[in-house]
Amino acid sequence: MSSPSLRGLWNECRATVRGLERWRCCMVFFSSAFLAFGLYHVHSVSGITEGGVLGRGSASTGTSVGMYEAVILVDGDPNRFGGKSVYHAIDNVNNIIGPAIIGMDVTDQAAIDRRMIELDGTPNKSELGGNAIYATSIACIKAAARTQHMELYRYIAGGSIKTIPIPTFNSINGGTYGKFCMGIQEFTFCPYRAENMAEAVEIAMKVFPMIGQVITEYQHGRPAKVGHYYGWEPPTEDPDVVMQLLHEAVLRCGCENKVAYALDCASSEVYDAETQTYYMNGRQISRDEMIDFGRRMSEQYKFLYIEDLLNENDWEGYTQASKAIDKTILIGDDFIVTNVERLKRAYQEKAVGGFIFKPNQVGTITESLETHNYAKAHGMITVPSQRGGGVIDDVAMDLCLALEVPAVKNSAPRSGERIYACNMLYRAADQNPDAKLYDFSKLQRFED
Repeated sequence: MSSPSLRGLWNECRATVRGLERWRCCMVFFSSAFLAFGLYHVHSVSGITEGGVLGRGSASTGTSVGMYEAVILVDGDPNRFGGKSVYHAIDNVNNIIGPAIIGMDVTDQAAIDRRMIELDGTPNKSELGGNAIYATSIACIKAAARTQHMELYRYIAGGSIKTIPIPTFNSINGGTYGKFCMGIQEFTFCPYRAENMAEAVEIAMKVFPMIGQVITEYQHGRPAKVGHYYGWEPPTEDPDVVMQLLHEAVLRCGCENKVAYALDCASSEVYDAETQTYYMNGRQISRDEMIDFGRRMSEQYKFLYIEDLLNENDWEGYTQASKAIDKTILIGDDFIVTNVERLKRAYQEKAVGGFIFKPNQVGTITESLETHNYAKAHGMITVPSQRGGGVIDDVAMDLCLALEVPAVKNSAPRSGERIYACNMLYRAADQNPDAKLYDFSKLQRFED
C-alpha cells in the first residue's frame, strides 16, 4: 500500500488485490476523504472486475447518528485528522474484506454482503467497521450494474420504473447557533402536489430563497444566514415562529395548494436522560409535551410526516404518540436505524408508520433492502435520505428510484450533492417518460 498523501484537506489511501474472472471481484481500491474542519468523514471503496468494470462506493456519516447504527470505525488518534482518520478500516478492506470476496460473483449481492457480515461477526459491525463494509457493498452493486450496462436504479428495479418520489427540501436547520439552540433539527417543505419533477424543483427554487427574505424581514433587515446542512439559520428558538415563517414564504410564493411540510425533530439530540425531558424553546419539556407539540403542529399545518419525535429508546412513548397523533405519519430515523428487527418491533407495538432509509445505518445493501421489503409488506412507508455529510453520487438516490418510494429527503437545494440529487430525479423522469410523480393522496392523513 502506498503511503498516504495530503492534498489540501483531502487524504487518500490506496491498495490493490487481484482475482481471476471477468465479472468477479478482482481489485479493491479504498480511499478515505476528510471534509473541511473534520465535520464529516467519507470512506470510498472501488472494485474492478478483471474485465475492467469499475464500481465505486462511498460511506458517509451524519451529525445525527443513532446509537444502534453500524459502527463507523475511526482510529481515534487525536494527532491525525482530529481523531477521525480511518486507516484501521482501510487495512480491514485491503487485508480482510478484499481477499475474502475476490472470486465471488459480483452480481450475487446477497452472498457478498453475507460474507462480509460473517467476517465481522458482531451485531453492529464494530470489528471491521460499518463504513468499510458498506462502502464495499456499494462498490460491488455498482460494478454489477455496469456489467449489465444498466443505470444502477434500473438494475435494482429490474427495468423501468413507474413513479418518481416526491423530493422534500430541508429549509430551516436546528442546532446550536451562538447564544441559542433550536431544538428541532429540520423544517422541511415538500411540493407534494406538483404535476412533475420540473414543477417540484421550480417550486423549491421559488420557496427556498423566499424563506431567506422572510427571515431577513423578521430580523428587521439583518440578512438571513446559512445554517447547518445548507438550509437557513433559524432566527429564534421558538419552533412555532419558525413554522410560521416557513408557511409565510410558501404563501407569498402562491404555493400553499401544492406544498406540505415535514419535521425532523432528532429528539435524541436534545434529550436529557437524567430528567427524561427534551430541550425546547429555552426550557426542558416532558414526553407528553413533545407529543402535544407534534399533535398541534400536524393539526395546524399539512404534514406528510414527523421524524424522530421522541428519544430513540422510548418505545412506550412512540406507541402513545401514534395513538394521539392522527393527522400525519410518525416515522423513525435514529429510532429504527434501517434495522429490520427494530422495524418489526415498531410495527408490532404500533409505534411508527414508517422509517428513514439510510443503508449505511445497518451496513449493507442487502440488509437495508430487507428492511424496506418488510415495511412495504406491512403498509409502512420508506423515506430514503442522504446523510448530512453526504457524497455526490449517494446510492440512496438510486435506491429511492428503484424502490419507487413515496418521498425522498433532498435537503436544501444549494449544495453540490443536493443539486446532483435533484438532477438525478430529473434524469430518471426523462428516462422513464411514463413515470409519474408519486401520488401522496393515498397516504396523507391531513385534509387538503
